[in-house]
Amino acid sequence: MSMLRIAVVEDDFSDADAVGEHVRRWCAEHGEDFTLTCFTDGDGLLESYCFQFDVILMDIEMHFVDGITAAEEVRGKDPEVVIIFITNMPQYAIRGYSVDALDYCLKPVSYFAFSRCMDRASKRLAKRETRYTAVTLKGGGIQKLNIANIFYLESQGHNLIYHTKYGVFVSSGVMREAEKNFPEFFRGNKGYLINLDYVDGIRDGCAIVGGDALVISRARRNAFMEALTNYLGGSAR
Repeated sequence: MSMLRIAVVEDDFSDADAVGEHVRRWCAEHGEDFTLTCFTDGDGLLESYCFQFDVILMDIEMHFVDGITAAEEVRGKDPEVVIIFITNMPQYAIRGYSVDALDYCLKPVSYFAFSRCMDRASKRLAKRETRYTAVTLKGGGIQKLNIANIFYLESQGHNLIYHTKYGVFVSSGVMREAEKNFPEFFRGNKGYLINLDYVDGIRDGCAIVGGDALVISRARRNAFMEALTNYLGGSAR
């Protein structure tokens, strides 16, 4: 994993600082590059959520949107992100199983307990890191593709064109199906579904992806820029 993207959702500043220090220590000990984004409530996390985190460390009791409610909404969009609850009331943490929470830490969070949670999170992420899709090619045959190696998908009529590190592959299909199969990619316009990991820059209304300039439609431009900013770490600290 090239960059571990971590969110802390906590309305108590002293608790947030303590967890942030634990994150820095754990990442330093494990040689992990990371970004750390902090939110003071669940609604801040949900406002522009777009698959931009690998791990979410979330308080359960918060003033506006509580951790369980926020986790339910996140999980409805993102089945992969690792959720770890932080709480001083362990009876609430049991509800975390309903949103596939990996674990929970009791306040005040000790580094020992935190590090064990992060060790488990790291193992889960390692298992998920390589994901494949099987593409039925036009003209016959099947191509196995590592999703992490796909730059973008292009729709032309009833064809889907996969632009990858290892060449271009064409299959039958429509963009609507592709969006369901690749929820972590972002729709730039009606013709492109873009892997944000390969966006090298934005120029003249186009995203530069794998050396190609892909037009971002005016209607989607603001949402695309927001998604890209969040994906790259947002307000990392």
